Amino acid sequence: MKKFFAELTGTFILVFVGTGTVVFGNGVGSGGVGHLGIALAFGLSIVAAAYSIGAVSGAHLNPAVSIAMFVNKRMDAKELINYIVAQVVGAIVASAAVFFLMTNSGMSLDKVGLGQNALANGVTPLGGFLFETIATFIFVLVIVTVTSESKGNGKIAGIVIGLTLTLMILVGLNITGLSVNPARSLAPALFVGGEALSQVWIFICAPIVGGILAAIVGDKLIGTEE
Repeated sequence: MKKFFAELTGTFILVFVGTGTVVFGNGVGSGGVGHLGIALAFGLSIVAAAYSIGAVSGAHLNPAVSIAMFVNKRMDAKELINYIVAQVVGAIVASAAVFFLMTNSGMSLDKVGLGQNALANGVTPLGGFLFETIATFIFVLVIVTVTSESKGNGKIAGIVIGLTLTLMILVGLNITGLSVNPARSLAPALFVGGEALSQVWIFICAPIVGGILAAIVGDKLIGTEE
């Protein structure tokens, strides 16, 4: 149960801070935090979670990461289910909190959104799926390597992972909004509906594929599981 609540709390931090920055950082006043600000918000929230609840659960905060760890036999099936449920619940509670704060600030969901992922204009479902798969592959490969007992460095893992997420968001913000995390995409889509909900399958399936590929490459090529 400690791991369950750690993953729930950590995923809440990630989604609340990240999507909250999208909503309030760009939706209040005449200015805005911009792409770099959004990317840093997500990245730094990973760092905050990693160094707060990481010692309890490893701070996966992402079903794609947990599935990669399962593929590489770092966790069993029961623990995997426990983690994924916690992550989804944490993300939904975070989106609910952002939604509540937004509506109580006089902001419109139709105009501001909830930090949901969606394909940019001109991006096809195949293109979005391919990008999310590649982006997740890079992100999770870094995670399985930096957290490896034989290849990694646990002391700096949180910083490395947070900076990698920041980098990937800068690349993908104008393509898919960058997900690489099924829980992060599912939660706001449930509140927003419409296009975000109809496209959410991309942001669930592609990160899982990318995570599995990263786990295999990390094990077979880099030797993360030695």
